[in-house]
Amino acid sequence: QVQLVESGGGLVQPGGSLRLSCVASGSIFSIYRMDWYRQAPGKQRELAATITNGGSTTYADSVKGRFTISRVNAWNTVYLQMNSLKPEDTAVYYCRVLPGGYWGQGTQVTVSS
Repeated sequence: QVQLVESGGGLVQPGGSLRLSCVASGSIFSIYRMDWYRQAPGKQRELAATITNGGSTTYADSVKGRFTISRVNAWNTVYLQMNSLKPEDTAVYYCRVLPGGYWGQGTQVTVSS
């Protein structure tokens, strides 16, 4: 099993930045991919960014060019750097790992003036 703990969320003004962290523990040697998802109020959870064990990254069109996913220490920590934040980025952000599909508890990001 893998345990995930997200942090770094908060309230930020439009145009601001935040860096989210997802710390993994447990059977992290088995991880081959980690995703950041987000869920806005009243909407379905959507995939925002992905990073594989080969270092390949993919992004949703809505965050491309503004968000950057990265990892350190062989999956111990994965970051989501979010720049040029918009009100529509407001959501609870979750990390998920594969295999296993384990989820963290989420961290709230609110973009508002």
